[in-house]
Amino acid sequence: MDAGLLVLRLVAGLLIAGHGVQKVSYRLGGHGLAGGTEEFRHDGFRGGRLTAVVAGASQIGAGLFLTAGLLTPLAATAAMGVMTVAGTVKWPKGLWVQNDGYEYPMVLVVVSAALSLTGPGRWSLDHVLGITPWPVWVALAAIVIGPISGLLTRLVLHRVPTTSERTSHAQAAD
Repeated sequence: MDAGLLVLRLVAGLLIAGHGVQKVSYRLGGHGLAGGTEEFRHDGFRGGRLTAVVAGASQIGAGLFLTAGLLTPLAATAAMGVMTVAGTVKWPKGLWVQNDGYEYPMVLVVVSAALSLTGPGRWSLDHVLGITPWPVWVALAAIVIGPISGLLTRLVLHRVPTTSERTSHAQAAD
């Protein structure tokens, strides 16, 4: 079981961290901070550069903490939050990733929730530091707070496009 949790943490955590690196740099196929900023603006978010930096840093931090199995429920909360935001962006396109849907963010939210419930296993910093197992209420709080924080972030930072923006997007699609 510990080996399985380690593999799950390594893969999911590094993918989440890598996703954040792409938001703020040219590494891993990213388009730099300017590209991350433009992505958020294109997706209808306020804040531009600050939004990209905070989202990227959250993904990097959450991913690395999940990878290490450090403060696992808190890392899972942050990962679920940022990946819920990503899921809301992709929601209109449907579930499947081949249509740019929310399948991938949803998988990362579920994996993060599962890690919060199971704990990181013996091969983790939580275990080394003696702070595991976490009480079940902490895991349940993480599973509730993570997605809700993502939905609230979307609500607060998303802006309604102006009529001219909607018109220009419609013309670009034609």
